[in-house]
Amino acid sequence: MLKLGGQYTELTEQQSFQQPTIARLSEQASLPMPLRKKQGFILRKEYTEIPLGYGFYVTIDAGQREVTPTLVAPVIALSEAYSYLADGDVIRFNPDKKSLRVLYRRNSLQNYFLVTERCNHYCLMCSQPPKNIDDSWIINEILQTIPLIDPATKELGFTGGEPTLLGDDFIRILQTCKNYLPNTAIHILSNGRNFKNSDFAKKYAAIDHHDMMVGIPIYSDISSIHNYVVQAENAFDETIKGILNLKRLNQQVEIRVVIHKQTYERLPQLAEFIARNLTFVDHVALMGLENTGFTKANISDLWIDPVDYQKQLYEAAALLRSYRIRTSIYNHQLCVLDKRLWPIARKSISDWKNEYLPQCIECKEKPNCGGFFSSTITKHSEHIKPFH
Repeated sequence: MLKLGGQYTELTEQQSFQQPTIARLSEQASLPMPLRKKQGFILRKEYTEIPLGYGFYVTIDAGQREVTPTLVAPVIALSEAYSYLADGDVIRFNPDKKSLRVLYRRNSLQNYFLVTERCNHYCLMCSQPPKNIDDSWIINEILQTIPLIDPATKELGFTGGEPTLLGDDFIRILQTCKNYLPNTAIHILSNGRNFKNSDFAKKYAAIDHHDMMVGIPIYSDISSIHNYVVQAENAFDETIKGILNLKRLNQQVEIRVVIHKQTYERLPQLAEFIARNLTFVDHVALMGLENTGFTKANISDLWIDPVDYQKQLYEAAALLRSYRIRTSIYNHQLCVLDKRLWPIARKSISDWKNEYLPQCIECKEKPNCGGFFSSTITKHSEHIKPFH
């Protein structure tokens, strides 16, 4: 599991950050001088001559620390846990707490931004338990970060909480993405309920992004079951209205189904509901459970070994595909899946929290397997086994 945040040490007392700073890192020793001031240079062993003029310097290798007195700029020392940092990454430094957060990794295919911790759901298995707080400062942080992101980035994601609770500010974030990153796909995780408001749905569609999709959960074909899982009244009806509004405006919609003890039995019926009523959606993701957040507190009501719901999972996937609805399986290990489902199983877990068990090391299918959430290592199927 990658370390994305923690503490840092300043090696130059006379030079330090005076206020919270968001900046891009560079490893380009020949970068033109005018471009250096707003970037941080990563000091590596191989640099015999340190390029001057950068706004600050970052050293991860302890052997480089004796060079710091020669630099008239802040020098930040990080632990070896941050050795993955590279050219183009974006970091936020907070001098009050001497803390940092990695906001964007150029070499990663999974860059997601938490937009807010507020939510109008209270899902039984929420991996990011909601907080009713004023976190509007996140908006400016994201708006400052977007211009620093490599325009060649394939995809960015936005999640929460519930991103659409930001209203027009969320629309502004998406518009900024289109302006600075016109070729970057956008994926949004939302419960979809606020799109029931036609005016808001029209503002979203008016961004006219070439590749922007909303991933919206539906947990049952029966409204009361869905509402129970998300712990919110009228959630099912409002979600369906939101999906219909989005598709009426030709927007991309993905339906996400987290499979657990409350949802697995009616997977085939949910697939039939989608096929008959929402056949125009762009993708359906059938997802394994992440054992973190509220899931830990509700584990006895949620956990079921994936091996025990393969019949329902196969029936649901087969039905969706028979209607030519693009379907994928996320967050599952190949050894627990019906082999007929392997072709639609995806490596979907973000790289920073993706791990494998010791018995997976010699498995010949490991390169193709989704692995585990770091949080799931302690709670997983009893049927994990390597393929030789």
